[in-house]
Amino acid sequence: MIKVSHLRKEYGDLVAVDDVSFELAPGEILGFLGPNGAGKSTTMKMLTGFLGTTDGEVSVWGCDVATDRIAAQSHIGYLPEGAPCYEEMTPRSFLRFIGETRGYSGKALKSAVDEAVRVLSLERVMDQKIETLSKGFKRRVGLAQAILHDPDVLVLDEPTDGLDPNQKHQVREMIKGLSKEKIVIISTHILEEVSAVCNRVMVLSAGNVVVDTTPAELQARSRYHGAVTVVLKEDDAPDPDQQALPDMPAESAGPDKTQRARQILLEQGRGVTAVEVNQNRLTVIGDTEGLTAAVTNCLAANKIAFEGLMVEQGRLDDVFRDLTAGDSQ
Repeated sequence: MIKVSHLRKEYGDLVAVDDVSFELAPGEILGFLGPNGAGKSTTMKMLTGFLGTTDGEVSVWGCDVATDRIAAQSHIGYLPEGAPCYEEMTPRSFLRFIGETRGYSGKALKSAVDEAVRVLSLERVMDQKIETLSKGFKRRVGLAQAILHDPDVLVLDEPTDGLDPNQKHQVREMIKGLSKEKIVIISTHILEEVSAVCNRVMVLSAGNVVVDTTPAELQARSRYHGAVTVVLKEDDAPDPDQQALPDMPAESAGPDKTQRARQILLEQGRGVTAVEVNQNRLTVIGDTEGLTAAVTNCLAANKIAFEGLMVEQGRLDDVFRDLTAGDSQ
């Protein structure tokens, strides 16, 4: 229902977006990832008709954005970066204005506004001027105007920026609930948001798409995919084979337990290629097949007690840095 073909945007000699193409169907939640200046917001602005293209085509629900822009925009709910609103208005007057612009009136207008207010929990600030609201509430007003007309496509540029953890959870649940019959496109710098909400992810670097895949497949590219993180017991008894040095307190005798465990895993752990230390945590990297058993057996054989163990799915920030190295501005 969305088709983007060979999209390009130039600003003089600067190419902000270069030959971007993709298609989306209802039920897909696409996460746009990329450093500042990668072309995420520019792509979103062209997709919504807010910005003209240098080359390429965008079709939304069968409507060409260049030649039938108003019809295409009737299917789109758009939250631009920064959630701009008319700050001298109240949320009530602003949302009514947006609804009227969308063609609502009478009971239909009231119902649409009331539902958007309910979803974003705006009841207690409806009659305050928007300029007096916190950043989080301003963001929620912006989200309310984007969903007010029950759009087929929701385009959200940094939708949870400025929200507290509870509000972020609420917005993410709303997005997942909407996505069954709609298309959602999210631009975000919050990598956890991609794995929490999206079922497809596209990484942009210097205006180009470098990856178009699922969050799980992106995580699998991480060097930490399948790694085993172990939490050692901090109250372990001192190693009986280690002798305390004269004039040294007993609890300080012998090598540091964590460093000792690291060395043992590197020397004795089958398939272990690296061990990273963070206080009493060890992250063991190596051949993923049988790695958990190799780690637990090695620690048990050397009587090193641990209180927690986790197999990692991969770290998106690790992959993100590899894919976009040198592109951040």
